[in-house]
Amino acid sequence: MILHIKQDHNRFRDIVKGKIKSNFKKYISQGEMIGKREKDFVSIPMPSIEIPHFQYGPKNSGGVGQGEGEPGTPLGGEPEEGAGQAGNSPGEHLVEVDLTFEELAEILGQELQLPKIEPRGSKQIRALQTKYTGLHHVGPDSLRHFKSTYREALKRQIASGTYDPEAPVIVPIKKDMRYRSYKFSEKPESNAVIIYMMDVSGSMGDEQKEIVRLETFWIHTWLRSQYKEIDTRFIIHDAAAKEVDEETFFRTRESGGTLISSAYTLAQKIIDEEYPLSEWNIYPFHFSDGDNWSGEDTRFCIELLKEKMLKVANVFCYGQVESKYGSGQFIKDLEKEFTEDERVITSRIESRDGIYTSIKEFLGKGK
Repeated sequence: MILHIKQDHNRFRDIVKGKIKSNFKKYISQGEMIGKREKDFVSIPMPSIEIPHFQYGPKNSGGVGQGEGEPGTPLGGEPEEGAGQAGNSPGEHLVEVDLTFEELAEILGQELQLPKIEPRGSKQIRALQTKYTGLHHVGPDSLRHFKSTYREALKRQIASGTYDPEAPVIVPIKKDMRYRSYKFSEKPESNAVIIYMMDVSGSMGDEQKEIVRLETFWIHTWLRSQYKEIDTRFIIHDAAAKEVDEETFFRTRESGGTLISSAYTLAQKIIDEEYPLSEWNIYPFHFSDGDNWSGEDTRFCIELLKEKMLKVANVFCYGQVESKYGSGQFIKDLEKEFTEDERVITSRIESRDGIYTSIKEFLGKGK
């Protein structure tokens, strides 16, 4: 019975994943699921799913082809006039389905054809791992190996002539007991830190921030599936930069100017002080509408990238969100300066529909 239930559950989850895949672009550009995420699960609203099944009526109540009637007679009696007014919208019953972040990342990787990330260089930490290596004659009951103990007892009883095939009772004694032995070994584990930077000056409105919020959710979902541990840091900036928590990151709005170098300088300080190159894979992401205070500050940003950040980061990703108030110049300057450098990835995000392509541009190289 339990096996059948498990099979039905797996079949249902396959159906759910199929529904999500068929509407994946819609889910990427909508924010309902992000508001309903827990530590390990995301609740995704979708139309109710009905599994086809047979429905049986009461016994001896007739059926198709039974009883009196003439061709053309309506089934179920004569039609009657309905009550009430017709509606003008379709009826849809939604059901919330919980998916793990691993399942969501799997769908994301399949739909966007994302390659697995190969951790760069020696950015790995050594973690102790328990490895079972053999069997011992002594040990705690929790490590007793039943099959080996049974086998030793059977061999002893056969050798001593006490084994009766007609009444095969195997009774282990102390010297038959076998216990699993283990040792600790070091296993390399790759960790990563994501540093999100965002312009919060007056030209970045609520819609632009919502686009950034959606995109960072999917970026984070993929990267956490690729690394054992993920650290996330948030930096906001206008003419000055400061580190904040996630909620503040998406809710703050300032009215000052924009000095992009302030964010890059703070991000580099955090990297230098807390994330040594030998232990961390480093992913800086910057989102803005392309405005900067001056060409001089843009040149300073490019210098910071060349001399410092690109020497430690796996990649540097810049996403420019379309805004009717922004000039959009910064992405042009980056593309002109880093045309041949694959470590710098830029993406234009004109609307929510552009999030799908942008994620693929950022993560599609497997770095």
